Amino acid sequence: MGSALRESVRGLPRAFWWLWTSTLVNRLGAFVATFMAIYLTLESGYSASYAGFVVALHGLGGVVGSVGGGVLADRLGRRPTLLLSQGATAATVTLLGFVQQPAAIAAVAFAVGATSNASRPAVQAMMADLVPERDRVRAFSLNYWAINLGFAVSATGAGFLAEYSYRAGFLVEGAMTLLCAVLVFVKLPESRPPHGSQAKNAGGGGSEVGLRTVARDRRFMGMVGLSFLISLVFCQGGLTLPVAMGADGFTSSDYGLVVAANGVLIVALQIPLTRAIEHRDPRRLLIVSALLAGYGFGLTAFAGSLVVYALTVCVWTVGEMINAPTQAGLVVRLSPVHGRGRYQGVYSMSWSVAALVAPLLGGWAIDAFGAGWLWAACAVLGTVAAVGYGLLVRGLPASARAAEAGPADAESESERAASVKG
Repeated sequence: MGSALRESVRGLPRAFWWLWTSTLVNRLGAFVATFMAIYLTLESGYSASYAGFVVALHGLGGVVGSVGGGVLADRLGRRPTLLLSQGATAATVTLLGFVQQPAAIAAVAFAVGATSNASRPAVQAMMADLVPERDRVRAFSLNYWAINLGFAVSATGAGFLAEYSYRAGFLVEGAMTLLCAVLVFVKLPESRPPHGSQAKNAGGGGSEVGLRTVARDRRFMGMVGLSFLISLVFCQGGLTLPVAMGADGFTSSDYGLVVAANGVLIVALQIPLTRAIEHRDPRRLLIVSALLAGYGFGLTAFAGSLVVYALTVCVWTVGEMINAPTQAGLVVRLSPVHGRGRYQGVYSMSWSVAALVAPLLGGWAIDAFGAGWLWAACAVLGTVAAVGYGLLVRGLPASARAAEAGPADAESESERAASVKG
């Protein structure tokens, strides 16, 4: 394990590690999304329907913020976008802990969703700028590991903070997000490639890239559609799985024990698993990941004990660990260098839209047909996504692989070192 860890962290640019650190700090302080619904219903006395409305607005803000952040990352640069989004998130999260009027709470929750999600395309684009093509799957995997480690800690911390003061959670998240902005300001250089760069990529070359360009890129939009399908499946783990387990007579603590397998596996196995997959065929990896996700949830229909539920979580978690870094690397491969922000923004939007749609579809499916049919639908979606990945990646031009490298690979080692140090 120690050898795998050393090999996994070796050779990545210093700037990547500061970006990774800012991601970890950000996720360590991600309290609000964890307890927003509980805060509104138990602490503030609002109805469950109003809490659901506010959470949905927060998700809708994420959809808007993903696209807007991608556009800003290309126009203003990665670093200014990160500073703006993180500063605005710190301000809006803090404000959310003090507003009392229903309309104000809804408006600020939308703003929190928009500002917090605006940083994601910039982070992904900066990572692609800084890290050479050969190391990108490893870098995305390490970033994904930091997100899950931070979330595991913050989810636990949110519970303790909520017992003391819900408002303290808002203040702590605001402070942690502001700390991220300070890290970006002090340690991270701007990484956006100059427009005079000769580095080109599939789907747009060196010409101006707009959202219309992204929408017309059929292969990439196919990738976005598949990302949406697989996101619908993964979202069921936090949305409809607890409902289905409750209907089977299990308690919320039982669900907590079962779903904890997801976080434990990711934290324990993401790094060694990445070592095993980083140089393998992404087409096969994406197909396998989609099947593991779909049939992992599909097997939930046969679960009758906590052990079997936990085993199904382990199956789809392995699919999640394979899918996340591999798909992120493929998005970079399909993106033109000067449109990475917009492409990452549209890609991030697929997850945000899925987070909005999944609870509606999942709840409707359980009420109308029963949980068994929902899990069967997950297996079907996983199969469709697997076929789609196979068709999408087949025939991807070999030149795109070299073009994906971008300016970070085209520079000499000395130029890269100088640019990373700022």
